[in-house]
Amino acid sequence: MKSGTESTQTTSRRRRTAGGGRAALRARRIGGASTSAGSARSPYITRNIPPVDLLDEEALEKIEAGTETILAEIGIEFRDDPETVALFRAAGGHVTPISATAWNIRFEPGMITEILQSAPARFTQHARNPQNSVEIGGDSVVFAPAYGSPFVMDLDKGRRYGTLQDFENFVKLAQSTPWLHHSGGTVCEPTDIAVNKRHLDMVYAHMRYSDRAFLGSVTAPERAEDSIDMCRILFGEDFVARNCVIMGNFNSTSPLVWDGISTRGIRAYAAAGQGSIHLPFLLGGAVSPVTIPGAIAQSMAESLVGCALTQLVKPGSPAVLGSFIASLSLRSGSPTFGTPEPALGSLVVGQLARRAKLPLRCAGNFSTSKLPDGQAMSQAVISMTSAIQSGAHYILHAAGFLDGLLSMSYEKFMMDVDLCAALHAYLNGLEVSDDTLGLESLREGGPGAHMFGSAHTLAHYETAYWDSALNDDRPYETWSEHGREDCMHRANRQWKSTLETYEAPLLEESRDEALKEFIARKKSSMEDAWH
Repeated sequence: MKSGTESTQTTSRRRRTAGGGRAALRARRIGGASTSAGSARSPYITRNIPPVDLLDEEALEKIEAGTETILAEIGIEFRDDPETVALFRAAGGHVTPISATAWNIRFEPGMITEILQSAPARFTQHARNPQNSVEIGGDSVVFAPAYGSPFVMDLDKGRRYGTLQDFENFVKLAQSTPWLHHSGGTVCEPTDIAVNKRHLDMVYAHMRYSDRAFLGSVTAPERAEDSIDMCRILFGEDFVARNCVIMGNFNSTSPLVWDGISTRGIRAYAAAGQGSIHLPFLLGGAVSPVTIPGAIAQSMAESLVGCALTQLVKPGSPAVLGSFIASLSLRSGSPTFGTPEPALGSLVVGQLARRAKLPLRCAGNFSTSKLPDGQAMSQAVISMTSAIQSGAHYILHAAGFLDGLLSMSYEKFMMDVDLCAALHAYLNGLEVSDDTLGLESLREGGPGAHMFGSAHTLAHYETAYWDSALNDDRPYETWSEHGREDCMHRANRQWKSTLETYEAPLLEESRDEALKEFIARKKSSMEDAWH
C-alpha cells in the first residue's frame, strides 16, 4: 500500500491531467455562470425528491371547507370591471351590487372547482431560444429573479431608486447564470422612465438581453396588451396564437377584493391564450387572519377565483395558483419574512394545489434584512426551502429579494443564485446503485487506508458534491492571508465580473428593429406620466 504522501501526489497529478481538479471545476462553473448563451445547463429542474405532505386528509378537507365557506357566504368583491362580473354571473355566481362600480359575488360550493376543470395541470412557456423553454407544473421547478422593488442596493453605492440600467443589469445577471431558468418580470422599477412607458423598456430588455421566458406588464390592461403585441413581433403572430410565450403576475387586493386593473389584465392574457399567475399578498393580522390555516383558506379563495376567470375567458388558457403568506410583527406592524409559520403555510398550499391540479407559485428567497448578511440568508433559506418542499413549480423571488422586497440587491442576487445552485443538487435526489455504494473504494485500500487516490474517488470527485462558486471553504489561516474577504464582498466582486463578461444572445435584426419601431410609436402616442 502506498504512503499517504505518495497517494496524495498521485491524486494531484491525476487531477491536473483530468482538467485542473476542483479549482478548475470551480472556475468552469463560475465561467459557465458568466456566459449568456450556449452553456450546458438545464432549462428547468426535474424534481427527483417528493414534496412534503404536512397535513392529513381531515385537516386538508377542513381548510377546503373554509375556502368554500368564504366563497359561498362572504364572497369576493370585484371593482371597476363589469365584464368580469358578467362572466361570473353567467357562470352561476350570485351578484350583489355594492356601488356603481363594485359588486360582491358569492359562489355556490363546487362552482369554482368545476370551472377550473379546463385549466391545464402543466404547460410550456416558450422562450425565444427553444432550448430555454420551461415546463410549469408536474415535476418541474422553475427559478426566477425577485420582482417589484422600487429601490436597488449594492455595497458601493448603497440604497437608491432603480433605473433602466439597473433593470438591464439584473436581466443580464439572470441570463448569465445556469441556476436561474426564467428572466422574471419587473426585477426592479426603472424609475427614470415615465410610469406609462417603462413597461415597453422592461419587456424589450427581457427580449433583447435574455433568450429565456419572461413575465409581461400587469400595471394596466393596455400595458398587458402591449406586452402581448411585442411578443407577436418577437415570436410571430401564428406562434403566439398557438402557444404560451408570456405570463402576467396578478395580485388581488386582500382581503377578498379583485380590482379592475388586475381582472382586465387577466382577461387580456387569457384571451390571447397566455399564462397568468394569481396571487394574494397576505399579511397575517392585517389583511388576513393572524392564524396560518385561516390565511391559507383566504389565499385559496382569492387565487382560485382569479384562476377561474381565465377559464371563463378562454378554457384551457394557462393559470398558476399563487400564494404569498407573510407574518407581521404585531408589536410594530412591520411585515416579517423568512419566518417559520408562513413556511409551514407554503407546505399546505402545495398540498392543496396538487389536489386542485393546478401549477403553483409560492415563497422564494425572502428577507427583511437591510444588508446581504447572515439575517438575509437565514431568512431566505427558511422561505426558499419551504417553496422547494411544498412542490412549487414556479418560484419567483428566487434571487435578489432584500429589505422586505423594497430593495433589489446585487450582492444578495449572487448569494441567492449560489443557493439556487445548491438546490439543483438537492432536488436531484440520490441514486442508489452498486457504483454509488462505493464498496470498491473500501476494498481497494482496506481498513485504515484513506481514499484520496482510489479509483472510485477519482471517477467521482468532480461530480460527487455540489461545489459553491461563492463560498470560501479554505482554512482560516489561508483565508486570513488572502485578505479576509467576507461573502458580501465576494458577491460584490462576482456580479461585477459577470457583467463585464456578459454577451447578449443573438436577436434577429429585423425583429429587433420592429420591436424598436413599436416602442417608439407607442411612446410618441402619449405624454409622459410620472404617477
